[in-house]
Amino acid sequence: MKAVLLTVGKTDINSIATEIGVYTKRIAHYLPFSMEVIPDIKNRKNLSKELQKLKEGEFILNKLCNTDYVVLLDEGGRLFDSIQFAQHIEKKKNTISRNIVFVIGGPYGFSDAVKARANEKISLSKMTFTHQMVRLIFVEQLYRAMTILSNEPYHHN
Repeated sequence: MKAVLLTVGKTDINSIATEIGVYTKRIAHYLPFSMEVIPDIKNRKNLSKELQKLKEGEFILNKLCNTDYVVLLDEGGRLFDSIQFAQHIEKKKNTISRNIVFVIGGPYGFSDAVKARANEKISLSKMTFTHQMVRLIFVEQLYRAMTILSNEPYHHN
């Protein structure tokens, strides 16, 4: 299984981008992992929220393969604690031979077409975070999951 984090828009806060890079390298020790960025939509200010979601949705769907297992990071998704998330990832590693693609959408969420394509939705918190922070939180949690599964001392109970 290869894991991919697909995001809309670049990370333009240098300190967050640096930390994402740290965790991305750490994750690669445990499983193939990459982060792919879909560029922001041009002239976003001239588009309605719904049209922005549709356009972003088209870009997201174009990046996906038919065989990808797609997980939307969505506030309405299933909540896990870190150990439950690690167990969930382990189950996916054992049952999915294809790519698992985690998707962070744009500021207005996902289009109906992207929601229909998803295999599942997970939530990182009931709180709202910036899209840039979500990237960092997710890669840290994925790394944490890998260390939990490897019985390494990164996570403390």
